[in-house]
Amino acid sequence: MSNADELIRLTACEVVERLRRREVSPLDLVEASLARIEAVDGKVNAMVTLCPERARDQARRLMEAPPSEDPRWLGGLPLAVKDLNDVAGVRTTYGSQIFRDHVPERSDIMVERLEARGGITIGKSNTPEFGAGANTFNAVFGDTLNPWDTRLNAGGSSGGAAVALATGQVWLATGSDLGGSLRTPASFCSVVGLRPSPGRVASGPDGIKFETLPVNGPMARNVEDVGLMLDAMAGWHIEDPLSLEEPAIGFRESVHRRQAPKRVAFSPDLGITPVNRETRAIAEAAARKLEEAGSVVEEACPDFTGVPEAFQTLRALSYAAGMRELLETRRSELKPDVIWNIEKGRALDADTIGAAMLRRSKLYDDIAAFFSHYDVLIAPAACTPPLGIEQRWVREVEGRVFENYVDWLKIASVVTMTSCPSLAMPAGFTADGRPVGVQLIGRPRGEAALLGAGAVLEELLGLSRLVPIEPRSR
Repeated sequence: MSNADELIRLTACEVVERLRRREVSPLDLVEASLARIEAVDGKVNAMVTLCPERARDQARRLMEAPPSEDPRWLGGLPLAVKDLNDVAGVRTTYGSQIFRDHVPERSDIMVERLEARGGITIGKSNTPEFGAGANTFNAVFGDTLNPWDTRLNAGGSSGGAAVALATGQVWLATGSDLGGSLRTPASFCSVVGLRPSPGRVASGPDGIKFETLPVNGPMARNVEDVGLMLDAMAGWHIEDPLSLEEPAIGFRESVHRRQAPKRVAFSPDLGITPVNRETRAIAEAAARKLEEAGSVVEEACPDFTGVPEAFQTLRALSYAAGMRELLETRRSELKPDVIWNIEKGRALDADTIGAAMLRRSKLYDDIAAFFSHYDVLIAPAACTPPLGIEQRWVREVEGRVFENYVDWLKIASVVTMTSCPSLAMPAGFTADGRPVGVQLIGRPRGEAALLGAGAVLEELLGLSRLVPIEPRSR
């Protein structure tokens, strides 16, 4: 095994410790990442735009500075940035033919912060057009394939990020989540992803201010690495009016201080969606593992009746607000699903929007009461294991048909409406070897305790060291 092969199999935290001790250099890691991308990405199509010289320049600058003791410091660790997020001087397409040659002058706030804290952007990970749809494909770069079985899809819209992690191309990756865009691919690829509370990771400078449905979040191969990355991402920023201050105790440290949650609620379907039978069984078995750590596990969940419809209303409203101009000027270059969402939003009336806002408000009251009794809620991260790449979206589960390309994501999208953090992590595999994940949902702004609970469950399940893998077709 070469030194590069050894490095890509280390965790992000292990690599950062080697960087602090100067046992490995940022340039070593850049070259190891690029070599791994060259070796495996042709089989999965996860990393669609690379910036090797920019990465090498960043590495050399970091090597000239002394190591930092700041716990948020990444020390020269290469990472993937989702192709929805701008990186200065690097082609950023948003998965759209309209922007296939777009090169932004400024990076997103999240990218600026990660790079300021020692992260190195190695390239851009694939995403569906404008992040719409939970299967990663687009007309610019094509399909991203699931490394556990390249006949299957990787989920979306952070599919490229999840696959890059699962195959060892990077140690950390940025994801984003509106209705499950980070959690679904984590589940499908057997990696870990955190949808944080709105404002935990500052967004902008572009986009709609005061928006709480979409968030950016960390993705990695294990819970501690997610905590490490969240430390590097989090914090207040003047250009984001919703951004939160950093906590007094870092998120990685919270993982080290972990405790099993006292009271755990489990729901196989959150009361609102069909769920594949094997997925239900694997998710419940994972939740019940916490009983070995002393947790009380009961079947319960808040009332999500009417929340999927409210989510689709507010989601469509956001599409209409942000993409009206593209619909009017570049309609022929937009995929039908995006057009449908924009037009749905433009057709909304005040009563429908108001009813959705009120339903979300009532849900938050229910959530506050629920988490006064329970420490964490566990549910499947997706209603099905990964399916064939040719299925652009899931049409049916357990005999129940979904109406549109968003409908099958209910088990994730209703959690979005709570504003609670949600940690997606591996739970096991189906009889034919397809990954299944669970989501652990924590109290509002409760990322620290949530990561601790996730770390306890991860240790009990013993699945985190199964990645990285070599892509394969069964």
